[in-house]
Amino acid sequence: MSRIGYTLAILASSVLASACTDDLPTSDNSGIASTDTSGSTTTTFDHDNTTTISPWELLDRLTKEGPPTFTSHMHSCPKLKYAALGNVLQGVGISTASTSATGVAAGDLYTNGMAALGAANYANRIRENVAITTSGASREFDIFAAGAPEVITAFTNNAIARCPGAQLFDGANACQASGITCLIGQPATSEHVQFCNLTVNSASDVATGKKLAVAAILAAAYTCE
Repeated sequence: MSRIGYTLAILASSVLASACTDDLPTSDNSGIASTDTSGSTTTTFDHDNTTTISPWELLDRLTKEGPPTFTSHMHSCPKLKYAALGNVLQGVGISTASTSATGVAAGDLYTNGMAALGAANYANRIRENVAITTSGASREFDIFAAGAPEVITAFTNNAIARCPGAQLFDGANACQASGITCLIGQPATSEHVQFCNLTVNSASDVATGKKLAVAAILAAAYTCE
């Protein structure tokens, strides 16, 4: 008998043997519903397998938002470039050249924080980071916190060139939408104003509350929070 004949005979014998045996393994799914997963809420992420989306709803979403390859670019959170951050600071009244004997001036933190902020290192042929890091976000918030008094002073003196006449706080220390709009670069909502007032009123004193409010608003606008 040829090699092909032997192979076919062996395969036929295997099929017959498996068909005659009663010891085939069985799976018991009696205790598992069709919508359950093998894990539990204590061992895995609890996926909702009962909710479905209509293809028409999905089509409508894709029409309005675009495909995932597009929305991932539009709604991603890239790092604010080092030079752009400097322009933002100067635009809201913070001097990038300011220094302090204690080393906590916003200008000091910005100028000496190039590495933490992911700036380009041309001498070593290292490009600027495109993603924000923990150290970069922390340094950026430190800059906003240190520069908050400069921001408040600039608004008080009407020295914000890009937002002439905008007020950040009125005479009763209430937050103003025009000033917040100037800080974040988009129209402030009632929620922005409410958050600002809550921060001011919850602090140990009004002056500290104003600084915290300014720092938090800037950080939320420029660190993707």
